[in-house]
Amino acid sequence: MPDNIVSPCIRQCQLDASGRYCTGCLRTLAEISGWASASRAQKQAALQRIASLRQPLPLRDLNCGRCGQPFHCGTGGDKGGCWCMALPPLASAGSGGDCLCPACLQQLAATR
Repeated sequence: MPDNIVSPCIRQCQLDASGRYCTGCLRTLAEISGWASASRAQKQAALQRIASLRQPLPLRDLNCGRCGQPFHCGTGGDKGGCWCMALPPLASAGSGGDCLCPACLQQLAATR
């Protein structure tokens, strides 16, 4: 039976100051290097540990870096995360600003 648990990698790989875990996906080096051969139970345990580390984002009022429209960030996602976490990760929105509004980010995700 194939393992269908997808890696939590968000392609923003950088080790923390201690060199023990990735600041992007929050996996330890052992979890990263052993992901392909890890059992389903090991992967689920890693994902549960990661979920316990994530803190809800505070609500922020922003203006879209692309269209300038005001929007709220930090609400609407799973377990208190931002709504944008439901979209595929984008390495760079190319806006030059902080975040994009839902409409602009969805447009950008559709083109990639």
